[in-house]
Amino acid sequence: MTIAVDLPEAPSAAAVGPDPLPVISRIVGVGTAVAGTPISQRELLDAMDVADPRVRSVFLNSAIERRHLTLPPADEHGRRAPEPQGDLLRKHASLAVRMGAEALEACLKDCGASLADVRYLCCVTSTGFLTPGISALLIRELGLDRHCGRADIVGMGCNAGLNALNAVAGWSAAHPGELAVVLCTEACSAAYALDGTMRTAVVNSLFGDGAAALALRSGDDEAGGPGTPGGPRVLKFASLIVTDAFDAMRYDWDGDLGRFSFFLDPEIPYVVGAHAETVVDRLLAGTGLRRADIAHWLVHSGGKKVIDAVVINLGLTRYDVRHTTGVLRDHGNVSSGSFLFSYERLAAEGVVRPGEYGVLMTMGPGSTLETALVRW
Repeated sequence: MTIAVDLPEAPSAAAVGPDPLPVISRIVGVGTAVAGTPISQRELLDAMDVADPRVRSVFLNSAIERRHLTLPPADEHGRRAPEPQGDLLRKHASLAVRMGAEALEACLKDCGASLADVRYLCCVTSTGFLTPGISALLIRELGLDRHCGRADIVGMGCNAGLNALNAVAGWSAAHPGELAVVLCTEACSAAYALDGTMRTAVVNSLFGDGAAALALRSGDDEAGGPGTPGGPRVLKFASLIVTDAFDAMRYDWDGDLGRFSFFLDPEIPYVVGAHAETVVDRLLAGTGLRRADIAHWLVHSGGKKVIDAVVINLGLTRYDVRHTTGVLRDHGNVSSGSFLFSYERLAAEGVVRPGEYGVLMTMGPGSTLETALVRW
């Protein structure tokens, strides 16, 4: 239910009311990082020497102003040659670890913790493959406790940040008082194909490099990051996989290019929009809440058409998705961590009031929609 009256700055528990569901865990901090050079869409088209008016239109009508990217170096003629898969994997390793370390340290600073406090680290990426994984590399790079629990979620795509949050919230609930971290680090520059085709133009017009970390702790209601009154409690998750659109988003081997290549079906926005109501209704089922009771919506910045489809099908306002569109404008789609960039902006905005509910939503290959219900 939505509290419609003005509340004092520090309301009592009775004034806010009880949670409709048991609390799984609590978000206590967030941090983000980017790498590479900020570049506008027009500058990127010029850097890649794209003259095709159809391709240029895709870039310039994307609702993206700039992104952070690490492009291949230009030759003496100013041209940028496609990078072989081996070079892209090395780029992914370098960028993902560097951005991940910065985002993790920013997150720990936000919640007043140190590297020594981290007891569980779950790393998410879909823009490269490493063995050992990013979690092991970060433990070595930053000097985290060698006994720190860890997991790596690889290849799930843009929805994977919420899949990780689900798993880490469960670990946190089983280990009260101990600090757990979800870290999404996506070097999208390492998944670029510079071949000038319309297929790759859609991908190249959209994704940017970025990392985001979220800290959780259970059994500690006083902990929280700045801008959030105690940090939101994680209450519930709901998922939906649209198996009829299984191949609509995929990252697979392109034999002609001799490398992996990402594919986005033009129908994806409509697939996501058509199923958004189903997964949100499942999330709210049994809680006594309606969509109108949700004060804050943090939706994956999947692209202009995807955001529009979610807004229309859920009956949201442009204000509801202001941070989603703002992150898309300033960073592009940073894959699994996009919704955490939006959460960071909401936390900094300082408009959240105790007792308000929020829905987190991501979508990705499968085609999959993931959601979480939180309460401040």
